[in-house]
Amino acid sequence: MSFRHSPGKVIAVMPAYNAARTLERTLADIPPGAVDEVILVDDGSKDDTVEIARRLGLTVIVHEKNKGYGGNQKTCYREALSRGADYIVMIHPDYQYDSRVIGATIEFLMLGICDVMMGSRIRTRREALAGGMPAWKYIANRMLTITENIALGQNLGDFHSGFRAYRKEVLETIPYEKNTDDFAFDTQFLAQAVYFNFKLGDIPVPVRYFDEASSINFRRCIKYGLTTLWVMGQYWLQKLGLAKFEIFGPRDAAGSASTSQA
Repeated sequence: MSFRHSPGKVIAVMPAYNAARTLERTLADIPPGAVDEVILVDDGSKDDTVEIARRLGLTVIVHEKNKGYGGNQKTCYREALSRGADYIVMIHPDYQYDSRVIGATIEFLMLGICDVMMGSRIRTRREALAGGMPAWKYIANRMLTITENIALGQNLGDFHSGFRAYRKEVLETIPYEKNTDDFAFDTQFLAQAVYFNFKLGDIPVPVRYFDEASSINFRRCIKYGLTTLWVMGQYWLQKLGLAKFEIFGPRDAAGSASTSQA
């Protein structure tokens, strides 16, 4: 299936770290015409990710030092906006998320139905577990997602998906440069999107868990879960006027991180 995405420029961004074994498969599944450009931001990979991305004709940005998952996304979005993106989709190059749904996801943004689209890995429990999601991770996801839906007044199926798409207005409004450079960047971003009154939605996306697919370990998941709860607390403290946090403040002209372009 091919997609016509006029008007508007669609850019896919890939936060990459050691994705040499899966990058080409991820790209091959993107429907023809679904995106105008693919930007890969390499976060200090130790394998051939950069060389393969160059060979495949991607726009490649290289971090000389590892900046972390959130730090990588900051560069992704900064570069996409600088290249005139109207719609930005983030897809991990580790082949965990099914990139065939990119075109369908962007359509919801183009129609103005949503400003932010999430790929939900958990349409049913059976599908999630059959895709290889560990049972403990499924339970933790369900508990956190329910909590976040209640705290933020949403009804998303999966608050912790690594497949996301945005209208450019979202990235131009949210002060994401003030977010953490770690994995909690994603949670902060969604809380910010709700705080700034953007419309969130989701679409089912098949997911694969295998050795080459990136995934944080149990210890880091615990830290991530606790940080997620703290972000929900920050959101309500800000909403009630009991405290102020930079991540919910106005966007400013934050300095760009040092990058080099291939």
